[in-house]
Amino acid sequence: MKRFAGTGALIAAAGAAICATPACAQSSVTLYGIIDTGVVYQSSSTSLGSTSGGHSAVKLATGIWAGDRIGFKGNEDLGGGNHALFVLESGYNGTTGGAQFSGAMFGRQAFIGLANDKYGSLTLGRQYTPYYLLLSTYSPTTWLTGFFGAHPGDLDSLDTVFRANNTVMYTSPTLYGLKVSASYSLGGVPGSFNSGATWSAAALYQAGPAGIAVGFMRVNNSTPGGGPWGANSTLTSGGQVAISSATNGYATNAAQQRVAVTAGYNFTQNLDLSLSYSNVQYIPGIHSLFTDQATFNTEGAVLHLRVAPAWDFAAGYSYTRATKSNGISDNASYSQFNLSEYYALSKRTGIYALQAYQRANGKTLGTAGGSSIIAATASLGDGFNSTPASGRSMFAAGLAIIHRF
Repeated sequence: MKRFAGTGALIAAAGAAICATPACAQSSVTLYGIIDTGVVYQSSSTSLGSTSGGHSAVKLATGIWAGDRIGFKGNEDLGGGNHALFVLESGYNGTTGGAQFSGAMFGRQAFIGLANDKYGSLTLGRQYTPYYLLLSTYSPTTWLTGFFGAHPGDLDSLDTVFRANNTVMYTSPTLYGLKVSASYSLGGVPGSFNSGATWSAAALYQAGPAGIAVGFMRVNNSTPGGGPWGANSTLTSGGQVAISSATNGYATNAAQQRVAVTAGYNFTQNLDLSLSYSNVQYIPGIHSLFTDQATFNTEGAVLHLRVAPAWDFAAGYSYTRATKSNGISDNASYSQFNLSEYYALSKRTGIYALQAYQRANGKTLGTAGGSSIIAATASLGDGFNSTPASGRSMFAAGLAIIHRF
Protein backbone atom coordinates (compact mmCIF):
# COMPACT_ATOMS: atom_id res chain seq x y z
CA MET A 1 0.00 0.00 0.00
CA LYS A 2 1.23 3.48 -0.86
CA ARG A 3 2.75 5.44 2.04
CA PHE A 4 0.88 8.68 2.73
CA ALA A 5 2.87 11.88 3.31
CA GLY A 6 2.26 15.57 3.89
CA THR A 7 -0.39 17.46 5.81
CA GLY A 8 -3.18 15.49 4.15
CA ALA A 9 -2.19 12.20 5.77
CA LEU A 10 -5.30 11.96 7.94
CA ILE A 11 -7.60 12.62 4.95
CA ALA A 12 -5.69 10.07 2.91
CA ALA A 13 -6.15 7.58 5.72
CA ALA A 14 -9.92 8.00 5.39
CA GLY A 15 -9.64 7.11 1.70
CA ALA A 16 -7.54 4.09 2.54
CA ALA A 17 -10.24 2.89 4.93
CA ILE A 18 -12.74 2.86 2.03
CA CYS A 19 -10.38 1.12 -0.39
CA ALA A 20 -8.85 -1.40 2.01
CA THR A 21 -9.74 -5.08 1.73
CA PRO A 22 -9.80 -7.69 4.53
CA ALA A 23 -6.69 -9.25 3.00
CA CYS A 24 -4.53 -6.13 3.53
CA ALA A 25 -6.00 -4.77 6.77
CA GLN A 26 -5.24 -6.01 10.28
CA SER A 27 -7.63 -5.11 13.09
CA SER A 28 -8.12 -5.83 16.77
CA VAL A 29 -10.80 -5.20 19.36
CA THR A 30 -9.93 -5.32 23.05
CA LEU A 31 -12.43 -5.81 25.88
CA TYR A 32 -11.22 -4.20 29.09
CA GLY A 33 -12.54 -3.01 32.43
CA ILE A 34 -12.09 -2.17 36.10
CA ILE A 35 -14.03 -3.00 39.25
CA ASP A 36 -13.03 -1.15 42.41
CA THR A 37 -14.98 -1.36 45.69
CA GLY A 38 -14.27 -0.67 49.34
CA VAL A 39 -15.44 0.61 52.72
CA VAL A 40 -15.23 4.36 53.37
CA TYR A 41 -15.58 6.34 56.62
CA GLN A 42 -16.15 10.09 56.80
CA SER A 43 -16.30 12.08 60.02
CA SER A 44 -19.13 14.41 58.95
CA SER A 45 -21.74 13.99 56.23
CA THR A 46 -24.67 16.20 55.27
CA SER A 47 -26.48 17.21 52.08
CA LEU A 48 -24.97 19.64 49.60
CA GLY A 49 -25.82 23.21 50.59
CA SER A 50 -26.33 22.43 54.28
CA THR A 51 -24.15 23.75 57.12
CA SER A 52 -25.79 21.72 59.88
CA GLY A 53 -26.94 18.22 60.75
CA GLY A 54 -23.70 16.46 59.84
CA HIS A 55 -23.02 12.98 61.21
CA SER A 56 -20.27 10.43 60.71
CA ALA A 57 -20.95 7.79 58.07
CA VAL A 58 -19.62 4.39 57.02
CA LYS A 59 -20.54 3.22 53.54
CA LEU A 60 -19.60 0.86 50.74
CA ALA A 61 -18.20 2.92 47.87
CA THR A 62 -17.13 2.14 44.34
CA GLY A 63 -14.70 3.63 41.82
CA ILE A 64 -12.35 4.98 44.48
CA TRP A 65 -8.90 4.36 42.98
CA ALA A 66 -10.31 4.18 39.45
CA GLY A 67 -13.85 4.44 38.12
CA ASP A 68 -15.68 1.16 37.49
CA ARG A 69 -15.91 0.59 33.74
CA ILE A 70 -16.23 -1.87 30.93
CA GLY A 71 -15.15 -0.92 27.45
CA PHE A 72 -14.20 -1.85 23.92
CA LYS A 73 -11.12 -0.48 22.19
CA GLY A 74 -10.56 -1.05 18.49
CA ASN A 75 -7.68 -0.44 16.10
CA GLU A 76 -7.42 -1.24 12.39
CA ASP A 77 -4.11 -1.02 10.51
CA LEU A 78 -4.81 0.78 7.24
CA GLY A 79 -1.22 0.56 6.03
CA GLY A 80 1.39 3.25 5.54
CA GLY A 81 1.41 4.10 9.24
CA ASN A 82 -2.32 4.88 9.25
CA HIS A 83 -4.89 3.47 11.68
CA ALA A 84 -8.62 3.65 12.29
CA LEU A 85 -9.56 3.55 15.98
CA PHE A 86 -12.51 3.70 18.34
CA VAL A 87 -13.31 3.57 22.06
CA LEU A 88 -16.67 2.73 23.63
CA GLU A 89 -16.57 2.83 27.44
CA SER A 90 -19.43 2.40 29.90
CA GLY A 91 -19.37 3.24 33.60
CA TYR A 92 -21.22 1.27 36.26
CA ASN A 93 -21.68 1.12 40.02
CA GLY A 94 -19.90 -1.88 41.51
CA THR A 95 -21.98 -1.78 44.69
CA THR A 96 -25.38 -1.94 42.95
CA GLY A 97 -24.70 -2.99 39.36
CA GLY A 98 -26.44 0.14 38.11
CA ALA A 99 -25.29 2.35 35.26
CA GLN A 100 -23.09 5.33 36.08
CA PHE A 101 -24.92 7.62 33.67
CA SER A 102 -28.66 7.58 33.09
CA GLY A 103 -29.51 7.47 29.39
CA ALA A 104 -25.89 7.07 28.27
CA MET A 105 -24.79 3.51 27.56
CA PHE A 106 -21.22 4.60 26.83
CA GLY A 107 -21.18 7.70 29.02
CA ARG A 108 -17.50 7.53 29.99
CA GLN A 109 -16.14 7.67 26.44
CA ALA A 110 -17.47 7.13 22.93
CA PHE A 111 -15.33 8.26 20.01
CA ILE A 112 -13.93 7.23 16.62
CA GLY A 113 -10.96 8.54 14.73
CA LEU A 114 -7.96 8.22 12.43
CA ALA A 115 -4.30 8.23 13.41
CA ASN A 116 -1.02 8.46 11.56
CA ASP A 117 2.31 7.50 13.14
CA LYS A 118 3.97 10.70 11.85
CA TYR A 119 1.15 13.24 11.94
CA GLY A 120 -0.93 12.37 15.00
CA SER A 121 -4.60 11.56 15.53
CA LEU A 122 -7.99 13.13 14.87
CA THR A 123 -10.89 11.84 17.00
CA LEU A 124 -14.60 12.68 17.18
CA GLY A 125 -17.15 12.01 19.94
CA ARG A 126 -17.48 12.12 23.73
CA GLN A 127 -13.94 12.43 25.09
CA TYR A 128 -11.70 13.83 27.78
CA THR A 129 -10.30 17.22 26.88
CA PRO A 130 -6.60 17.85 26.06
CA TYR A 131 -6.49 19.87 29.29
CA TYR A 132 -7.07 16.70 31.33
CA LEU A 133 -5.27 14.21 29.11
CA LEU A 134 -1.90 15.96 29.08
CA LEU A 135 -1.99 17.47 32.59
CA SER A 136 -2.90 14.06 34.06
CA THR A 137 0.68 12.84 33.53
CA TYR A 138 1.54 14.61 36.79
CA SER A 139 -1.93 14.83 38.35
CA PRO A 140 -2.30 14.50 42.15
CA THR A 141 -4.97 11.87 41.55
CA THR A 142 -2.47 9.34 40.15
CA TRP A 143 -1.43 8.23 43.64
CA LEU A 144 -3.93 9.98 45.92
CA THR A 145 -7.06 9.07 43.86
CA GLY A 146 -9.69 11.54 42.72
CA PHE A 147 -12.22 10.28 45.28
CA PHE A 148 -10.00 11.36 48.21
CA GLY A 149 -7.22 13.40 46.62
CA ALA A 150 -8.66 15.66 43.90
CA HIS A 151 -8.50 19.34 44.78
CA PRO A 152 -11.79 20.41 46.48
CA GLY A 153 -14.66 19.06 44.41
CA ASP A 154 -12.25 18.59 41.47
CA LEU A 155 -12.84 22.25 40.70
CA ASP A 156 -9.70 22.35 38.52
CA SER A 157 -10.57 19.23 36.49
CA LEU A 158 -7.43 17.23 37.23
CA ASP A 159 -9.57 14.11 37.77
CA THR A 160 -11.70 12.21 35.25
CA VAL A 161 -15.14 13.73 35.90
CA PHE A 162 -14.88 16.25 33.04
CA ARG A 163 -15.90 14.76 29.67
CA ALA A 164 -17.13 16.74 26.66
CA ASN A 165 -19.74 15.70 24.11
CA ASN A 166 -19.50 16.45 20.37
CA THR A 167 -15.74 16.89 20.53
CA VAL A 168 -13.31 17.15 17.63
CA MET A 169 -9.76 16.67 18.93
CA TYR A 170 -6.32 16.63 17.34
CA THR A 171 -3.30 15.18 19.19
CA SER A 172 0.21 15.30 17.80
CA PRO A 173 2.80 12.54 18.04
CA THR A 174 5.61 13.12 20.53
CA LEU A 175 8.46 14.98 18.82
CA TYR A 176 11.66 15.70 20.73
CA GLY A 177 9.77 15.16 23.97
CA LEU A 178 6.91 17.54 23.06
CA LYS A 179 3.25 16.60 22.53
CA VAL A 180 0.42 19.07 21.84
CA SER A 181 -3.34 18.67 21.59
CA ALA A 182 -6.37 20.87 20.92
CA SER A 183 -10.12 20.30 20.83
CA TYR A 184 -13.43 22.02 20.17
CA SER A 185 -16.79 20.66 21.35
CA LEU A 186 -19.79 21.90 19.39
CA GLY A 187 -22.91 22.92 21.29
CA GLY A 188 -25.03 22.78 18.16
CA VAL A 189 -27.27 25.66 19.27
CA PRO A 190 -28.93 27.33 16.23
CA GLY A 191 -27.73 30.89 15.74
CA SER A 192 -25.05 30.71 18.44
CA PHE A 193 -21.87 28.81 17.53
CA ASN A 194 -20.22 29.17 20.95
CA SER A 195 -23.28 28.52 23.11
CA GLY A 196 -22.64 25.36 25.14
CA ALA A 197 -19.25 24.87 23.48
CA THR A 198 -16.06 23.69 25.18
CA TRP A 199 -12.58 24.32 23.83
CA SER A 200 -9.25 23.22 25.16
CA ALA A 201 -5.54 23.13 24.34
CA ALA A 202 -2.57 21.63 26.15
CA ALA A 203 1.11 20.78 25.76
CA LEU A 204 3.34 18.22 27.48
CA TYR A 205 7.14 18.27 27.43
CA GLN A 206 9.31 15.51 28.94
CA ALA A 207 13.10 15.30 29.05
CA GLY A 208 14.83 12.58 31.02
CA PRO A 209 13.55 12.45 34.61
CA ALA A 210 11.63 15.76 34.37
CA GLY A 211 8.50 16.92 32.66
CA ILE A 212 5.96 19.74 32.57
CA ALA A 213 2.46 20.17 31.16
CA VAL A 214 0.31 23.26 30.65
CA GLY A 215 -3.37 23.31 29.76
CA PHE A 216 -6.31 25.63 29.07
CA MET A 217 -10.05 24.88 29.00
CA ARG A 218 -13.07 27.13 28.44
CA VAL A 219 -16.58 25.80 29.11
CA ASN A 220 -19.77 27.64 28.09
CA ASN A 221 -23.23 27.13 29.55
CA SER A 222 -25.77 26.73 26.74
CA THR A 223 -28.34 28.65 28.80
CA PRO A 224 -28.07 32.26 27.50
CA GLY A 225 -26.74 34.60 30.19
CA GLY A 226 -26.16 31.79 32.68
CA GLY A 227 -28.60 30.03 34.98
CA PRO A 228 -29.42 26.29 35.14
CA TRP A 229 -26.92 24.19 33.15
CA GLY A 230 -28.34 23.95 29.63
CA ALA A 231 -29.11 20.67 27.88
CA ASN A 232 -26.83 21.62 24.96
CA SER A 233 -23.82 22.27 27.20
CA THR A 234 -21.14 19.94 25.88
CA LEU A 235 -19.30 19.45 29.18
CA THR A 236 -21.95 17.45 30.96
CA SER A 237 -22.68 14.15 32.66
CA GLY A 238 -26.44 14.51 32.92
CA GLY A 239 -25.86 18.05 34.18
CA GLN A 240 -23.04 20.30 35.36
CA VAL A 241 -20.15 18.33 36.87
CA ALA A 242 -17.90 18.97 39.89
CA ILE A 243 -20.46 20.87 41.97
CA SER A 244 -19.30 20.74 45.59
CA SER A 245 -19.65 22.85 48.70
CA ALA A 246 -16.78 24.97 47.37
CA THR A 247 -18.52 25.87 44.07
CA ASN A 248 -22.23 25.32 44.79
CA GLY A 249 -22.95 29.05 44.97
CA TYR A 250 -21.53 29.56 41.47
CA ALA A 251 -23.47 26.76 39.72
CA THR A 252 -25.48 29.28 37.66
CA ASN A 253 -22.36 30.51 35.88
CA ALA A 254 -22.43 31.50 32.22
CA ALA A 255 -18.95 30.10 31.63
CA GLN A 256 -15.97 28.50 33.35
CA GLN A 257 -12.29 28.89 32.51
CA ARG A 258 -9.31 26.84 33.71
CA VAL A 259 -5.58 27.25 33.30
CA ALA A 260 -3.22 24.78 34.98
CA VAL A 261 0.37 23.62 35.09
CA THR A 262 1.58 20.26 36.35
CA ALA A 263 5.17 19.07 36.58
CA GLY A 264 7.13 16.10 37.85
CA TYR A 265 10.61 14.86 38.60
CA ASN A 266 11.84 11.29 39.12
CA PHE A 267 14.66 11.36 41.66
CA THR A 268 15.11 7.62 41.23
CA GLN A 269 13.17 4.75 39.71
CA ASN A 270 11.26 4.47 43.00
CA LEU A 271 10.93 8.09 44.17
CA ASP A 272 9.16 10.93 42.37
CA LEU A 273 7.61 14.32 43.08
CA SER A 274 4.74 16.00 41.25
CA LEU A 275 3.60 19.60 41.52
CA SER A 276 0.47 21.40 40.33
CA TYR A 277 -0.96 24.90 40.05
CA SER A 278 -4.39 25.89 38.74
CA ASN A 279 -6.45 29.03 38.22
CA VAL A 280 -10.21 28.47 37.90
CA GLN A 281 -12.77 31.15 37.05
CA TYR A 282 -16.56 30.96 37.40
CA ILE A 283 -17.89 33.72 35.16
CA PRO A 284 -21.39 35.15 35.75
CA GLY A 285 -23.99 36.17 33.19
CA ILE A 286 -27.04 38.38 33.45
CA HIS A 287 -29.14 35.48 34.76
CA SER A 288 -26.56 34.07 37.20
CA LEU A 289 -27.27 34.20 40.94
CA PHE A 290 -23.92 35.91 41.56
CA THR A 291 -22.53 39.10 40.04
CA ASP A 292 -18.73 38.99 40.32
CA GLN A 293 -16.31 36.51 38.80
CA ALA A 294 -15.23 33.93 41.38
CA THR A 295 -11.61 32.81 41.06
CA PHE A 296 -9.93 29.88 42.79
CA ASN A 297 -6.15 29.34 42.88
CA THR A 298 -4.71 25.99 43.97
CA GLU A 299 -1.17 24.76 44.59
CA GLY A 300 -0.38 21.13 45.36
CA ALA A 301 2.43 18.62 45.75
CA VAL A 302 2.59 14.82 45.89
CA LEU A 303 5.56 12.65 46.91
CA HIS A 304 5.44 9.00 45.79
CA LEU A 305 7.73 6.24 47.06
CA ARG A 306 7.91 2.58 45.99
CA VAL A 307 9.55 0.73 48.86
CA ALA A 308 9.25 -2.73 47.26
CA PRO A 309 7.96 -4.09 43.95
CA ALA A 310 4.50 -4.58 45.47
CA TRP A 311 4.33 -1.57 47.83
CA ASP A 312 3.61 2.07 46.91
CA PHE A 313 3.19 4.94 49.35
CA ALA A 314 2.24 8.57 48.67
CA ALA A 315 1.64 11.77 50.60
CA GLY A 316 0.18 15.02 49.32
CA TYR A 317 -0.87 18.50 50.31
CA SER A 318 -2.89 21.17 48.50
CA TYR A 319 -4.05 24.68 49.33
CA THR A 320 -7.00 26.31 47.55
CA ARG A 321 -8.03 29.91 48.06
CA ALA A 322 -10.86 31.93 46.55
CA THR A 323 -10.61 35.61 45.70
CA LYS A 324 -12.66 38.27 47.44
CA SER A 325 -15.87 38.79 45.46
CA ASN A 326 -19.66 38.89 45.67
CA GLY A 327 -19.62 40.75 48.98
CA ILE A 328 -17.23 38.29 50.64
CA SER A 329 -14.20 39.85 52.33
CA ASP A 330 -13.22 36.76 54.36
CA ASN A 331 -12.69 34.62 51.27
CA ALA A 332 -12.79 30.82 51.47
CA SER A 333 -9.68 28.66 51.68
CA TYR A 334 -9.17 24.90 51.85
CA SER A 335 -6.13 23.00 53.19
CA GLN A 336 -6.04 19.30 52.31
CA PHE A 337 -3.71 16.49 53.43
CA ASN A 338 -3.67 13.02 51.83
CA LEU A 339 -1.97 9.66 52.39
CA SER A 340 -2.23 6.47 50.33
CA GLU A 341 -0.86 2.93 50.62
CA TYR A 342 -1.17 0.43 47.75
CA TYR A 343 -0.21 -3.27 47.76
CA ALA A 344 -0.16 -5.13 44.44
CA LEU A 345 -1.41 -8.70 44.84
CA SER A 346 -0.70 -9.19 41.14
CA LYS A 347 -0.30 -7.09 38.01
CA ARG A 348 -4.08 -6.70 37.80
CA THR A 349 -5.26 -6.80 41.43
CA GLY A 350 -4.40 -4.61 44.39
CA ILE A 351 -5.59 -3.64 47.84
CA TYR A 352 -5.16 -0.14 49.16
CA ALA A 353 -5.85 2.24 52.04
CA LEU A 354 -6.48 5.99 51.94
CA GLN A 355 -6.60 8.71 54.58
CA ALA A 356 -7.40 12.40 54.10
CA TYR A 357 -8.16 15.53 56.09
CA GLN A 358 -9.43 18.91 54.95
CA ARG A 359 -9.87 22.19 56.81
CA ALA A 360 -12.03 24.96 55.34
CA ASN A 361 -11.88 28.60 56.43
CA GLY A 362 -13.60 31.82 55.48
CA LYS A 363 -16.90 32.37 53.67
CA THR A 364 -18.45 31.28 50.38
CA LEU A 365 -21.81 31.46 48.62
CA GLY A 366 -24.62 29.01 49.37
CA THR A 367 -27.11 27.47 46.97
CA ALA A 368 -29.00 30.76 46.58
CA GLY A 369 -25.88 32.48 45.25
CA GLY A 370 -25.07 36.08 46.12
CA SER A 371 -27.99 36.43 48.54
CA SER A 372 -26.55 33.67 50.74
CA ILE A 373 -23.10 34.12 52.26
CA ILE A 374 -22.27 31.11 54.43
CA ALA A 375 -19.32 29.56 56.24
CA ALA A 376 -17.12 27.48 53.93
CA THR A 377 -17.42 23.78 54.73
CA ALA A 378 -15.05 20.90 54.03
CA SER A 379 -15.45 18.55 51.05
CA LEU A 380 -12.56 16.17 50.38
CA GLY A 381 -11.59 15.20 46.83
CA ASP A 382 -14.52 14.62 44.48
CA GLY A 383 -15.97 11.50 46.10
CA PHE A 384 -17.83 13.51 48.74
CA ASN A 385 -19.31 16.25 46.54
CA SER A 386 -22.91 15.34 47.35
CA THR A 387 -22.17 14.58 51.03
CA PRO A 388 -19.85 17.31 52.33
CA ALA A 389 -19.15 18.03 55.98
CA SER A 390 -21.53 20.34 57.81
CA GLY A 391 -18.60 22.13 59.44
CA ARG A 392 -15.09 23.35 58.80
CA SER A 393 -13.30 19.97 58.99
CA MET A 394 -13.58 16.52 57.49
CA PHE A 395 -11.55 13.35 57.97
CA ALA A 396 -12.04 10.32 55.74
CA ALA A 397 -10.46 6.87 55.44
CA GLY A 398 -10.99 3.94 53.12
CA LEU A 399 -9.93 0.34 52.55
CA ALA A 400 -10.64 -1.23 49.16
CA ILE A 401 -9.74 -3.73 46.45
CA ILE A 402 -9.33 -3.09 42.72
CA HIS A 403 -9.14 -5.51 39.78
CA ARG A 404 -8.33 -4.63 36.19
CA PHE A 405 -9.23 -6.92 33.30
